[in-house]
Amino acid sequence: MPEKILIVDDDLETLRLVGLMLQRQGYQVATAHNGAEALAMARNEQPDLIVLDIMMPDMDGYEVTRRLRKETATTVTPILMFTAKSQVDDKVKGYESGVDDYLTKPVHPAELVAHIKALLTRVKVRTGPTPSVDRGYTLGVIAAKGGLGVSTLALNLALAFHERTNINTIAAELRPSQGTWAIDLKLSNPEGLNNLLHCRPTDITVNVVEKELIRTTYGVRLLLASSRTRDTDSLNYGPQMEAIIQQLSLMAPFVILDIGTSFHPMLDRILPQLNEAIVITEPQPSSVDRTRFLIDDLVARGFGKSKLLTVMAINRVRADVVLSASQIQEKIGQPIAMMIPPAPEQAFYAATRSIPLIEIQKEGLVSQQYYRMADLVSQRIKTQTK
Repeated sequence: MPEKILIVDDDLETLRLVGLMLQRQGYQVATAHNGAEALAMARNEQPDLIVLDIMMPDMDGYEVTRRLRKETATTVTPILMFTAKSQVDDKVKGYESGVDDYLTKPVHPAELVAHIKALLTRVKVRTGPTPSVDRGYTLGVIAAKGGLGVSTLALNLALAFHERTNINTIAAELRPSQGTWAIDLKLSNPEGLNNLLHCRPTDITVNVVEKELIRTTYGVRLLLASSRTRDTDSLNYGPQMEAIIQQLSLMAPFVILDIGTSFHPMLDRILPQLNEAIVITEPQPSSVDRTRFLIDDLVARGFGKSKLLTVMAINRVRADVVLSASQIQEKIGQPIAMMIPPAPEQAFYAATRSIPLIEIQKEGLVSQQYYRMADLVSQRIKTQTK
């Protein structure tokens, strides 16, 4: 995925020329015309680097930098101050406010690109993964809309995999303010994800993440998300989310992520970290149609080619008229790896006893489907590590 650069300048011609030049270099570009817009764009777009002018009407570049450095999401985002102010005092003030580099206009485009590449490389060296370290198999579960059973499948597949293989397994909820596992299993302190998202990205290490994991009697460690609506502000911490997933992959041979829906605001940060995506749908026409669009997007991102793409259908309600597996496959253009039948009684008893679904009727059809899927994942991991 191309790196995203936010350009901030009140001169529209500068925005146009610099933006065009960077796009030709293969970068994704976002622009802002003033300080307030820059702060909002940085918060929402999560750029990999910011090119920032000093002289702007409402808020100068120094103040913009200071405010960016106070926000967790942009604490370590590299900032290149690109301005016509060339005095030593101006440069000193820029560095004191928190910029990483200072370049004066006019400048040859090649020099500007060289500074940008150097800053991005420096960040990769500081925060990137160590190539020689073995990373676990990371699998994400996602759906085109809510209510299709993503969280249930992610949790129960993690438990089934660990039970089948006895391999160290971590399951993580990546949905701030929408966590369900703590409620379903009567677990306390569902603050792990929220705590990590409020760290500086460079402070998110294996040891820090380990302290936020909850150990369960089922052998799987969990990273829990809260269900408080006030934690929705955590939805804008892309670099932190990326760092969390990277560290989790160093901590277990198998990591399964509850992504939720394709509307996740940090999806662009999550998907590149996956070895495999499991897409959940249901045998209803409207859901299948929406799933087709999600699959098309995932295929465009390399899933089904360089990364595995698996589709599962979960039928949660008994009905006389539903789509068959072959009908779903025809609509989405992908094979259905597995269909899980409805089991409302099993789900009810699991909920009333606060235990995972597969712990009810282990020999039943639904539980056996989870174990079958766990066996398939286990085979994929073995194939990948050969």
